[in-house]
Amino acid sequence: MKKIIILIPVFNDWESLEKLIVEINENIKELKKIEIQCLIINDASTINQPKLFKPTSINSIQILNMKENKGHARCNAFGIRYVIKNKDFDYLILMDGDGEDRPIELKKLINKVLEYPNKSVVAKRIKRSEGPIFRFLYSMHKLITLIFTGKKINFGNYSCLIKEDVRKLSTLASLWSSFSGSVKKNLESFNEIESERGTRYFGPSKMSFLKLLVHSFSIIAVFKFQVFFRSLIFILIFLFLDLILGTNFYLLSILIVIFNILILIVSLREKQKDLLNSQENLEGSEEITH
Repeated sequence: MKKIIILIPVFNDWESLEKLIVEINENIKELKKIEIQCLIINDASTINQPKLFKPTSINSIQILNMKENKGHARCNAFGIRYVIKNKDFDYLILMDGDGEDRPIELKKLINKVLEYPNKSVVAKRIKRSEGPIFRFLYSMHKLITLIFTGKKINFGNYSCLIKEDVRKLSTLASLWSSFSGSVKKNLESFNEIESERGTRYFGPSKMSFLKLLVHSFSIIAVFKFQVFFRSLIFILIFLFLDLILGTNFYLLSILIVIFNILILIVSLREKQKDLLNSQENLEGSEEITH
């Protein structure tokens, strides 16, 4: 019997969580010889939590209540630290609570990790549901990441991690800032499934341009030394072209320097001490038993 924990951060969006739990229940019914626990990280919500009910196919639901709001990425980091220190499990699934990580893909995710039990699995995004402007900005984010890090990162939080990888990630300073960047940099290999990004159950997306920018820079900052090295190469090439061919790449060089300063500033978000002490932000927990 394999034990799987589904980690779901929530801030105020209880309506979506209720629907998500129902859909998780529907999509795991046919899976055999597994136990599913939903671990909800309540990120200091300001809206009162409604009474939740535990569907039949989910073995247990536990809600961890945070004292202070830390944000989505740090809730995931806290959850990873929590399960490795407090839970008996075989696999950990990270999942957004708003419906954008589609529960219909859970079977594919779980079956893949059961087929290859020594490798984690990430959900490779092949299609997004957002509007054209967001899709363009997200494509630019992926392109800039590839240029400055040499890494193609086409997945987010939606994943199923083996216990060994959870343990490895649980002490990394970069996890406090970026999950996908930490996975790409520190896990030697992992499998993929194809995934379509779902639409939010309720309300508009919370991903503003500023949040997307911070999200993008947080991923890139995980690879800051590669970024600095590549940037130096680019600047030297531009200077050479300016001297030999009389081109005017000096403005682009200045922009690259500014970009590196911003990456350095964002990298300060990677605080291992805060990650290791994140359990201090736990106010209490409750079990949903019926």
